[in-house]
Amino acid sequence: MSKLQEKLATGQFVVTGEIGPPKGINIEPVMHEAEEYLKDSVTAVNVTDIQTAVMRAGSMVGCKLLIDRGIEPVFQMVCRDRNRLALQSDLLSAALLGIENVLALTGDHVVMGDHQDAMAVYDLDSVGLLKAMSTLEAGSDLGVDMKGNPNELDGAPTFFKGCCVTPCAPNVNAQIAKLEKKVAAGAQFVQTQAVYEPAEFEEFMNKISHIDVPILVGIVMLKTAGMAKYMNRGVPGVSVPDAIIQRMSDAAKEDRQKVSIEICGELVASMKDCCQGAHLMTLGWDHCVPDIIAAAGLA
Repeated sequence: MSKLQEKLATGQFVVTGEIGPPKGINIEPVMHEAEEYLKDSVTAVNVTDIQTAVMRAGSMVGCKLLIDRGIEPVFQMVCRDRNRLALQSDLLSAALLGIENVLALTGDHVVMGDHQDAMAVYDLDSVGLLKAMSTLEAGSDLGVDMKGNPNELDGAPTFFKGCCVTPCAPNVNAQIAKLEKKVAAGAQFVQTQAVYEPAEFEEFMNKISHIDVPILVGIVMLKTAGMAKYMNRGVPGVSVPDAIIQRMSDAAKEDRQKVSIEICGELVASMKDCCQGAHLMTLGWDHCVPDIIAAAGLA
């Protein structure tokens, strides 16, 4: 059982972080940040998988390098770039490397990225990927593949399976219906997209009270007021209130990071009583994570 699974099972409020592999092979700066600021602050660290469809080093190698440094990873897997053969193969490979936590994502379309002429695969979606993991596990030492081939696997993996949801989406009922399918397919924990409206998040949590899996509220650090406005325009299901935008706008350039830390801490503090954890997406500001945790009253 992974540390993340164990803590959630015992009712502890958990905090997870996130890193993104580089576009290139110079990954040491990312690993240094994780070791310096995340290792002793969070329970596990997500490693993004070709995030926003921009070509870069893969999630699996990032996870392995974290394990080598004593940091528990969450292996993000998107369905955009691989068919079911490759997805199942990568799941087995991840298990062989000691990766236990897997977050199933459908993935942003290639039109958002830097290789817009690439062919999107989407052989499976996130629900299908969760089913694939559950099938490989098959509840015993001898799992089966998605095809149901009679020859069992020579050793079955075990994963702590996660998924994502957007609590503040305009059509929240569609999000809830999809979340129900994900849990039925095997999801055991949920990390949300960015949330900036605690009242709306609490309403969402009340609506999904029948879903018995731990929810980690997602918080994206805002670096500028312009970034907040962009998220309102271009990120579906994310709404940054005017009051938060004004706080970032009023902050002097040298104070923006401090104000952003305060905002994140306040958001986590205001929502921690209605969920089981927080997922902090700091977009390279990993050094801010300990201060956010302290500002949230979780230190």
